[in-house]
Amino acid sequence: MNAVKIAYKPVGMLLGAGGGALAGAAFKRVWKATGHDEDAPDATDQDRRWREVLLAAALQGAIFAAVKAAVDRGGATTVHRLTGTWPS
Repeated sequence: MNAVKIAYKPVGMLLGAGGGALAGAAFKRVWKATGHDEDAPDATDQDRRWREVLLAAALQGAIFAAVKAAVDRGGATTVHRLTGTWPS
C-alpha cells in the first residue's frame, strides 16, 4: 500500500503543474470577461487602485484553490478506483 502512495507522488506533481496552468488560463478568461484589462494587476502596479489589485488577488486565489482541489480529488479518486488504495 505504501508503494501506491510513493508511486502517486510524481503523478500528483504532474497533475499539480497541469492544474496550475489550467487555473492560470481560467483566471485570465474570467478577468477579461468581467470587463477588465487583458492583464490582471500586480500588487506593485502604481497605476492600479487598491480595490482592483485586491479583487484580482482574491479572484485568482479562489480559482487556483478550486482547480487544485478538483485536480487533487480527481487524481486521488482515480488512483483509488484503479488500486483500491487511497493515496493520502
